Amino acid sequence: MAADHPTILATSGGWRSGHRTQLEFGPLIHHAIALSGVTGRRPRLCHVGTAGGDQLYFNAWVDEAARVAGVEVSHLNLFPMPPTADLADFVLGNDVVWVNGGSVANLLAVWRVHGLDAVLRRAWQAGVVLGGVSAGSICWFTGGTTDSFGPELRVVTNGLGLLPYGNGVHFDSEAARRPAVHAAVASGELPATYCTDDGAGLHFRGTELVEAVAERPTAGAYLVERDAATGVAVESALEVRRL
Repeated sequence: MAADHPTILATSGGWRSGHRTQLEFGPLIHHAIALSGVTGRRPRLCHVGTAGGDQLYFNAWVDEAARVAGVEVSHLNLFPMPPTADLADFVLGNDVVWVNGGSVANLLAVWRVHGLDAVLRRAWQAGVVLGGVSAGSICWFTGGTTDSFGPELRVVTNGLGLLPYGNGVHFDSEAARRPAVHAAVASGELPATYCTDDGAGLHFRGTELVEAVAERPTAGAYLVERDAATGVAVESALEVRRL
């Protein structure tokens, strides 16, 4: 089973505290699964924790969350080595790939060492839904603002580029994010940039935005563009559908 078109759900959310477990799948992760169109069996989700160093404790939390949700989960750990010599077979056997947060700069470097960047492009073209939170959102774009290098935000411009835009995350919860995006767009370091508050996500079909969605009642989404006449970054709020 695969989505009808290449599909990405780029978010600043997805996880929530569990009732009897540390984590549960939030509405955004459930939405990613729904976008895959899977029916008649348990959905298959590949969790990728590269940005956080493939922490085994977090894998265990994801396993518990998947059990509660009735989802079959696998973990694509690249530390200390990949789980298989055939990463394409491993990834393309899933309905959804969900990439967790952490260091997007480290994530991109490690993925390229193992050729996972090409595998994920192939999965996207095949209709495997690609999604994630924070670093797992920025990675699909040309780049975005990140604290990968330290507490002062910097801009990465070597994202996978499946989506030809910039990406900003945590717009409402980290005060430095919005001005950093505006500065990068105004200078031309980033192209037009789609951004999310915590709990919001952006659904792309191919490279076109379908809609912004949110699992929180006030979470917003935005587009920041450079005004060619003035060189100033202009922010527009997007309509958001509540999940």
